[in-house]
Amino acid sequence: MARIEVPMPQMGESIAEGTVSKWLKSVGDTVERDEPILEISTDKVDAEIPSPQSGTLVEVRVQEGETVEVGTVVAFIDTEGGAPTLAAPAEVAEPAPATQPAVEESPAAVVEPTPQPVVLEPSEEAPASAPAEGGPQSAEDRLRTKSTPVVRRIAEEHGITIGDVPGTGHAGRVTKQDILGFIEGGAVAAPSAAAPTPPPPAPSMPVAAADTAAPSDLWSAFYGEVQHPEFPVRDGDQVEPMDKIRRLTAEHMVMAKRVAPHVHSFIEVDFSRVDQIRAANKPKWAEQGARVSYTAFVAWACSRLLRSYPNVNGTVSGNNIIHRGNVNIGMAVDLDPGLIVPVIHDTDDLSLVGIGKKIIDLAERARSRKLNPSDIQGATFSITNPGVLGTLVGLPVIPKGTSAILGTGAIEKRTVVVEDPATGTDAIAIRKRSLFSLGYDHRLVDGADAARFLAGLKALLEDFPEDA
Repeated sequence: MARIEVPMPQMGESIAEGTVSKWLKSVGDTVERDEPILEISTDKVDAEIPSPQSGTLVEVRVQEGETVEVGTVVAFIDTEGGAPTLAAPAEVAEPAPATQPAVEESPAAVVEPTPQPVVLEPSEEAPASAPAEGGPQSAEDRLRTKSTPVVRRIAEEHGITIGDVPGTGHAGRVTKQDILGFIEGGAVAAPSAAAPTPPPPAPSMPVAAADTAAPSDLWSAFYGEVQHPEFPVRDGDQVEPMDKIRRLTAEHMVMAKRVAPHVHSFIEVDFSRVDQIRAANKPKWAEQGARVSYTAFVAWACSRLLRSYPNVNGTVSGNNIIHRGNVNIGMAVDLDPGLIVPVIHDTDDLSLVGIGKKIIDLAERARSRKLNPSDIQGATFSITNPGVLGTLVGLPVIPKGTSAILGTGAIEKRTVVVEDPATGTDAIAIRKRSLFSLGYDHRLVDGADAARFLAGLKALLEDFPEDA
């Protein structure tokens, strides 16, 4: 029998774990290479996972509703058609020896302070809820009470048994929206966050041992006993655990700022020419079912320039510089709350209308959670548009694995001094303009490189070609 592993795949550069939402094949089923065998769900994307080889599905290690880290083996496939493997009773029923305390219950193993302010997740091995009274749970009950770490933390904070919450997920699984709706509906009393915590007893050992004291109830629900709170909770405060997308975004931003020395340069761009082209082509684009935004013009111009600025389109890897072979532009999408950056691959091969259509498609699929894993990977440069919400200009953080990001500010009418081409004299005029900021990794991109890139971008937008 030749068994191969089916691991939890890497579904995005910032995604560390995934949930098995549905098995499409059962143990003993024959599968073909690239045939979907299970569905995976994360906070960013949902996807079907294909079989790496043809054969027989002989073992499933991760059940529906379970969340595991990337790289965890979820199943085995026998490429020679061997018999399925059944779990031995000892694997599921034999208790641990009573003389060996669980490692996670040892205070010494969990109170050692960590140097970085990161929130450690509770053990994924912990059960989502206690077994039902009166006997073992059915398979359906076990699946229904499976939940993500976010749902478990919310349940612990509010003293909720997950089995009491009506679930709308697969097989009745309780989702984050379900438990929040359960709480907002008044089905559970609010936790007594403002109740004073009794003072701890006087220490009977050296002061250093005070680190083993349990945190307050709210912070215990949030952090468990793994890390002490960074800030105290005061009367009237509310403590809300981060959902996964916020936590991953926070970790990504901290890492990006810690690794790359950020520098920002600015330029002002006149959009009069872009407005002329949009007005002239709007009827034709409407016939093609296309909407071409200002951002599409900016993405088109950036994609044509990046080939000439390999450092702006590259990244630092250790002591090496990687010059990317493609121009793949990430476009930040506001999920309200949250942020995701889907990628337009080979942007420099697309027309202006093609880029416009791609931006609309990615944004709509991002907001409806229909992006594929490939849609959020491989960016070589990014664009974020805080100006759409009225921001004058921003200082964006450079995404990991790239060396630059462009921030576009609000496009507004402003009074400016222009030169009259007929007389050569100065005049006051009203023009639609915007401030751009380029954030760049100063290990790789020099200020002069950034200035030349921005000057080229300004020139291309202010004299935009008709045949783009």
